[in-house]
Amino acid sequence: MRPADALCLCLDALRGHRRRSLMLLLAIGIGVLAVTLLTGLAEGARGFVLAEFSLLGRNTLIVLPGRKETTGGVPPLTGLAPRDLTLQDAEAIARLPAVRRVAPLQAGQLEVSAGGRRREALVLGTSREFFAIRQLQVSQGQPLPPLPFGQAEAVCLIGAKLRRELFAERPALGEWLRAGDRRFRVIGLLEERGESLGMDFAELLIIPVASAQALFDREGLFRVFAEVRGPLLLDSGKRQILALLRERHEGEEDVTLISQDSMLAAFDDILGALAMALAGIAAISLLVAGVLIMNVTWIAVSQRTAEIGLLKALGATPRQVHGLFVGEALLLALLGALAGLLLGELLLWIARLLWEVPLRAPLWARLGALLLALATAVLFAWLPAAQAARLPPVQALRPPGAR
Repeated sequence: MRPADALCLCLDALRGHRRRSLMLLLAIGIGVLAVTLLTGLAEGARGFVLAEFSLLGRNTLIVLPGRKETTGGVPPLTGLAPRDLTLQDAEAIARLPAVRRVAPLQAGQLEVSAGGRRREALVLGTSREFFAIRQLQVSQGQPLPPLPFGQAEAVCLIGAKLRRELFAERPALGEWLRAGDRRFRVIGLLEERGESLGMDFAELLIIPVASAQALFDREGLFRVFAEVRGPLLLDSGKRQILALLRERHEGEEDVTLISQDSMLAAFDDILGALAMALAGIAAISLLVAGVLIMNVTWIAVSQRTAEIGLLKALGATPRQVHGLFVGEALLLALLGALAGLLLGELLLWIARLLWEVPLRAPLWARLGALLLALATAVLFAWLPAAQAARLPPVQALRPPGAR
């Protein structure tokens, strides 16, 4: 039997049992679609998180007050409150040889009002260096003036959404607004950027860090951003900052230092494992489809004994008969898998347009789903096909009542 003849027989058998073929196509297609969508969502989340953290730059270190580490026990309830990070700490860090620029941060929620309009907003106190470290652009006006960390000034920058809600269509540059019990003059408008690392820049009010300390009546800093002079100085910069703060904090290492690489590695590992777990869960549906393939192939063998007998009477070998039934299952699996892949890619493309998130199934997931669908078809169709190959031609040609 020529391969072309075998293919024609497989196609005729599939066309002759349209409902059964459609059911198997649907089962395989849903399994592959599930793998594509779930891994695409996981990979999209991974890409989004990594892109967010990459905005910090490879040379940026984040200093947090308190030692964040896992010991396995219950955390102490009293007596071990972390020492605050102060503006003096930030100034000392800025004087280190490996450090290029430093941006202290103070943050809190306050009611902001202008011209009778009011709303809650995130107020961020920082310095001019924050704009360079976080790659933050100004669409109109100017960034914060280059003030000493300890100098307060009644100036601010606002995000695009906050500007619309406070000033509507009126120009905002040069106008005054009230945050808490203090007034600030708008000197700049932030470029629209959306949310980054949990901070929505469109709703942000940025003021000098000393002004924020007075506004919140709080001396301790939320965190400190420090940018070293190059990737090769990252490790030495970490050591210098930790040694400096240990010396300033009476010999205690009571801060946590986070680099972009450590955050990226941690999130990459977590989200990579999540993608593999989701792919495994989705692959279970392909195993269910395999059981369906086996059951349908058993039924097909019992219904097509006369056809099997005729093929053998015409000279078909058991191996060729076995290959016909396995080939039918493989053809169905291939068509169903391709349909599932195409539908999955279409849905991910639509999601990318709607949400602007990099939702893409990785190549290993697409190839793995296709290969798993084909392997499932072969595995679960093998035994029924073997039974068909063992049928004697004379017995297969007898009427059902005479066997």
